[in-house]
Amino acid sequence: MNSSHASAQSRRDFLKHAAVASAAFAAGLPTRAQTTPRKTKLGFDNFSVRAFGWKAPQLIDYAASLGLDSLFITNLDALEKFEDPYLADVKARARDKGLDLLLGSWSICPTSKAFRDNYGTAEEHLRLGLRLAKALGSPVFRCVLGTREDRKTEGGIEKRIEDTVKVCRAVRSQALDAGIKIAIENHAGDMQAWELVTLVEAAGKDYVGVTFDSGNVTWTLEDPIDSLTRLAPYVVCTHIRDSMIWETETGARVAWTAIGEGCTDARAFFAKLAELCPGVAVHAEIISGFNIEFPYLKPDFWDVWPKARGSDLAAFLALAKKGKPIPPFQPAAGQDRRMAEQEYQKAELERSLTYCREVIGLGART
Repeated sequence: MNSSHASAQSRRDFLKHAAVASAAFAAGLPTRAQTTPRKTKLGFDNFSVRAFGWKAPQLIDYAASLGLDSLFITNLDALEKFEDPYLADVKARARDKGLDLLLGSWSICPTSKAFRDNYGTAEEHLRLGLRLAKALGSPVFRCVLGTREDRKTEGGIEKRIEDTVKVCRAVRSQALDAGIKIAIENHAGDMQAWELVTLVEAAGKDYVGVTFDSGNVTWTLEDPIDSLTRLAPYVVCTHIRDSMIWETETGARVAWTAIGEGCTDARAFFAKLAELCPGVAVHAEIISGFNIEFPYLKPDFWDVWPKARGSDLAAFLALAKKGKPIPPFQPAAGQDRRMAEQEYQKAELERSLTYCREVIGLGART
């Protein structure tokens, strides 16, 4: 099956499910989505379909073809130019298709192992991001501290938090003048919820908020609902996916999954999100196909988690009791790997969006 055929097939499946739900509604039959008002906007993060290498115009067209409300672009490489005329065109294209546009980028911690100087210093990178976000009409600029590898660095995650706070403070006036929140994500095992709270509070919650990532939560041995509850007062945008967690001889393995296919109680999670973060859109960021071991039964595992909390681990262990092993993604024999990844990523994303619409009742468009 070629990529264009897979694209058409997945889109037909997506629309078919939506049509079935609409027909049931019109006939007066109960549907699962009727339990949730269609008020929460629904979109996706472009990393979900990273194998395509699409730029902003293509991403906007794809989001519009799925009838979504929002698009979150979290790498600046998706912008072909940083000049105002180009940015105005991208903004207008999204507006004309009824899409909100959010922008983000990578690490702004100068001492993180994840930091890259593609856009200058950390401060220059953040200032550039704020300028681009304003030009595109994005109310936030998402960025990250780093990854779980930063917990192993000199001074641990506490020093990396301090360094990130300094960078944020340096651009405070620009962020406030632009009316844009610096939205720092709990990213790839770098910070637990309480640690991210300390960062936001130290920098200043008047211009710094949180991008809540429900998948990254499980890489810090937390339960997504518990973490959301703790971070909710600071959440300004989201990245949502599910996680399958299962016990092993040395601890547990975590595999990110499509929404509704992991260990999280999805109905309870989205109910909590709607309750605590009203008006915050759901952006699916699906990164399936692999799993990672967390050997917490080995004593040296805890060397980089000196202040880990027992209650957080207990909630994570309860999730692991519910899970089961799932295999990693592998292309079919003889299939081109890039094409296989494109088909797989699109299917994972569109299945997640269908679940969000039909089962949870998300999406401002009917």
